Amino acid sequence: MIRKRFSIGKALIYLMVTMLCASIVIAFWHLLNLSLSPSHIATRGGLLLYPKEPTLDNYGRVIGNRYIWMGYKNTLIRTAIGTVLQLFITSMGAYVLSKRYFPHRTFWTLFIVFTMFFSGGLIPNYLLVKNLGLLNTYASMILPGLISAYNTVIIRNYFQSLPEEIEESCLIDGAGRFRIFLQFVLPLSKPILATVALWLAVGHWNSWFDVLIYISDDTKFTLQIVLRRIILTGSKEILDTSAAANSAEMESVVSSEGLKAACIFVTTFPILCAYPFVQKFFVKGIMIGSLKG
Repeated sequence: MIRKRFSIGKALIYLMVTMLCASIVIAFWHLLNLSLSPSHIATRGGLLLYPKEPTLDNYGRVIGNRYIWMGYKNTLIRTAIGTVLQLFITSMGAYVLSKRYFPHRTFWTLFIVFTMFFSGGLIPNYLLVKNLGLLNTYASMILPGLISAYNTVIIRNYFQSLPEEIEESCLIDGAGRFRIFLQFVLPLSKPILATVALWLAVGHWNSWFDVLIYISDDTKFTLQIVLRRIILTGSKEILDTSAAANSAEMESVVSSEGLKAACIFVTTFPILCAYPFVQKFFVKGIMIGSLKG
């Protein structure tokens, strides 16, 4: 009887996960077919199960637009610098909190966790960024969220699972704390670092609200802001790169819906490609980082 109940419960779990995955895959498949469809098909509505009269004109219009490439540049700069800097600073803080000899480490850990539930609010954050002279700079997208309390706790728990004998032997050989951290602790923590790095990269890639409130210079707009403007306006003016003589010809091929779908794929495809490279670290990194310590 127990085995039968367990089997039914396991089957329900698999069914729910399968339905969830199917809903995501179907949505992406519909967008892909929509992005490959000409105007008279994309504007019909309904679910597209396969591309009818496929065309790459929507992607040609998107890829040929200067705002898209400008957004790519700004997003790549933010994601690369923000991920590396945030991961390094967070790891240093987590390393200190993982040591038993650190004075009052329980108090400081609780103090950091406290910020996960209470914050100063949007207006104080904006005034702080403004008074520091960070408006319209890349620093305004990176520095306010440089340290994540959640990631600090996860990495701290992983560091606590590392054998203390390694650090003691390094100290005996004359290595300093910072050298131990760089040459021994970080290489042994690849699973959790790869997992957190992916979280940070996805967060920076998809972030748009801080850019909306801190950046007014359109040359520093990230890709998500460009995509937001395209989707909210619902028009093709932002993506118009062809000459006036070609406008009438392109009007019969591209549509607002097709352009939106093409923009979504162009902006999400690069970050999706990062998942296979760190997927093998996910289970080990999250399990040890959340349960140890």
